[in-house]
Amino acid sequence: MIVREQENAFIMIKQHDHARISGEIVSNWKNNFLLRSKLREEADWAVFEHDRAWIPLDDHPVWDGENNRPYSFIDYPLEKKLAAYQRGIEEVAAHSLYAGMLCSMHYQSFFSEEADDIRIREFIKEEKERQETLFAQMETDVPMDIYQLHFKRLQFCDDLSLYVCMQEPGITKSEEVPWFRDGFRQSFDFSPEGMMAHWKDENHVTVDPFPFQSAFDVLIPYRLVQKDLINDVGIERAYQETVVKHYRISFIPES
Repeated sequence: MIVREQENAFIMIKQHDHARISGEIVSNWKNNFLLRSKLREEADWAVFEHDRAWIPLDDHPVWDGENNRPYSFIDYPLEKKLAAYQRGIEEVAAHSLYAGMLCSMHYQSFFSEEADDIRIREFIKEEKERQETLFAQMETDVPMDIYQLHFKRLQFCDDLSLYVCMQEPGITKSEEVPWFRDGFRQSFDFSPEGMMAHWKDENHVTVDPFPFQSAFDVLIPYRLVQKDLINDVGIERAYQETVVKHYRISFIPES
């Protein structure tokens, strides 16, 4: 769950909904930046489905009593999160070996091999083994540059979707989440120094350089869960009783 706190409520956005927005972003990627192919179709599908691990968890949000807010994808209890990651990777891989491998790489990248927690080190070990198995099962030679390009593209589309989901629309650059304040971590042939996004206003986000065919819109589904209702009936019931609303964001080139 993506969680933004306001004075009297929490804005809550499902991870799988955020991933679908990532998929809409990748669908608008310029064709001359990456030609259409069966492999690209599978890579694009991985972007749409990369957070399906969170579907059952987000259906039952959990309250973090220590911090007095719902758990988000950042601070969700580790053991349950790792188990969900692996279940989600398996579900994706059952439909596409290549997509499963990309999702495995994506989740593995969240953690350091030098982590003190043995659960993290074991997760990384198992995912590396999974990637080797999936690659062998594909029975095809994927050029390393394409393989890495698809992986970086998944991560960029994930980050750009998080950019519009994690932040209040229209905020200034200095107020942004530190993850994105200095631009995105991925670089491409057309953007060797990476890309930068800005909120032009509450409904428009500029991206420079602009990697898309043209300007396009996305709808972000969210629930505005009132704190008083949470106090009365608990987080899960309050979440389920809150109606889903949407806000529209347009991605446009820097003028």
